[in-house]
Amino acid sequence: MEYSEEAKQQRDLKTAVLEVNKMAAKYYYCLLRAPQGAKAMEYLKKRELSDETMRRFGLGYASQYSDELYRYLKQQGVSDALMKESGLMSVNERQGMYDKFWNRVMFPIQDINHRVIGFGGRVMGDGKPKYLNSPETPIFDKSRNLYGLNFARTARTNNMILCEGYMDVISMHQAGFTQAVASLGTAFTAGQANMLRRYAREVILAYDSDGAGVNAALRAIGILKEVELTGKVLNLEPYKDPDEFIKNEGAEKFQQRINEAENSFFFELRILQRDYNLKDPESKTQFHREIAKKLCEFSEDVERDNYIQAVADKYLIGYENLRKLVMSYALKTG
Repeated sequence: MEYSEEAKQQRDLKTAVLEVNKMAAKYYYCLLRAPQGAKAMEYLKKRELSDETMRRFGLGYASQYSDELYRYLKQQGVSDALMKESGLMSVNERQGMYDKFWNRVMFPIQDINHRVIGFGGRVMGDGKPKYLNSPETPIFDKSRNLYGLNFARTARTNNMILCEGYMDVISMHQAGFTQAVASLGTAFTAGQANMLRRYAREVILAYDSDGAGVNAALRAIGILKEVELTGKVLNLEPYKDPDEFIKNEGAEKFQQRINEAENSFFFELRILQRDYNLKDPESKTQFHREIAKKLCEFSEDVERDNYIQAVADKYLIGYENLRKLVMSYALKTG
């Protein structure tokens, strides 16, 4: 009896927080289209987003004053306690309660049923942090949601494209790649990988082409393997991210890059190769040993053998030599 009462209270709280988020999303949406939102609207237009795209993703603006949403929600009869639970407010002794988001372009984060469960905000100007996300709340768990999945899950493609930021997802959807999603300001998690697994068997990583993007891709590949998803990596060079690529090259060229996405194992080897000088026999041998160790990760004989063959062809290593090397490491670790 006690448990069911507690469960009912939790359910009621979640319903109330969803309602507050809905009010806030509408408020931000209207503000973007009001005179105060002119600067934010100019920024989004400069990013070449259409009115239709902005409407579809419910984009908005949080005013430059840090108490506007607070006063608005007060007028709607929302209690301070509920505002605090929603993650939309910050509290300190000097100021009391004030808006968490101000002077930011607002990106509502929706669950797969299109309900607003949190927000991301990009600062206008040079303030820090550049992107700010809602904290964890009774309805928002960052590690179990993906931005854009509410649309991507009905994309009818045989893959999902995983990228880093809100703008990448939005510009990809606008260009027709509606299978794009992003993790929410945190590293990609096993929980998110399991969500993707419901809708696709192949995940294409479209992370930034800088060092941080490469490291994030390497981490994500490991997580995808754990949940038995096929990972591939998109080559965006010479551009930094999908948004920049699409603006410069267009959707057709982007589709071409998707078709040519690199097998995740070969991507790992390519990154690994940077640490070795293949013109030096000793360094080259060391690289081949590292390849052999990595090939031991395939537990299924057929798959391992297929990769040994492919790697031998690609790196001009004798197939038998490589196979023997792999077997010697497999025996050591086995």
